[in-house]
Amino acid sequence: MRRHSGFTLIEVLVALALMALLGLMGWRALDTLLRTREITQSRIDSVALAQVSLGQWRADLNAQMAIPGLLGDNSLQWNGNVMRILRRSSTPLADGSDAGLQVVAWALREGYWRRWQSPALRSRTDIEQAWTLAAQWGQNPSSDLLQQEVTLMPMQSLQLFYFRDNAWTNPLSSAGTDATNAVLKAPDGVQLVLQLNATDKLNLDWVRAAFNPNRP
Repeated sequence: MRRHSGFTLIEVLVALALMALLGLMGWRALDTLLRTREITQSRIDSVALAQVSLGQWRADLNAQMAIPGLLGDNSLQWNGNVMRILRRSSTPLADGSDAGLQVVAWALREGYWRRWQSPALRSRTDIEQAWTLAAQWGQNPSSDLLQQEVTLMPMQSLQLFYFRDNAWTNPLSSAGTDATNAVLKAPDGVQLVLQLNATDKLNLDWVRAAFNPNRP
């Protein structure tokens, strides 16, 4: 009699079980790979957004303009909630001429760092009005003011310190008051401390280009 070669039922079942196990292991490995890629991409996006946000913050500070007799001779003001900056406009007019000035504002609201920007300004009246609107945006923004803001990076809290009289101080401290006219002096530097989450923190120091530590 001729013997028939082949697999027994038990061998087939064992082979199917092994294939199912290998398939499950492969799926888990693929799922882990995809999750890792998503986490990595999210981290890359967060870092890129932080770089853009801090770069814009530094650009606004570098471009600030103090106009004598305007805004109390102070183009930089922090009221504990919103930072307002009077700066040169970054976009020239179509003919290439200077577009004037802009008021920008920075504030932390609803877990996000946000930036507000006025249109180009060319008169003292417009500048003063935009300065007031920037403060309103930081406290209780209207729907019109919200259209002029950009939502940037998420964070839990922020702190600001001014470098005045060769020391880091609270921006609202009376130690920074000029006794001659009773207004807060413009700082030579600004330190920004951002608490992004429970573990991550960012620090950024800005120093005025004309600052001279040996100046009396």
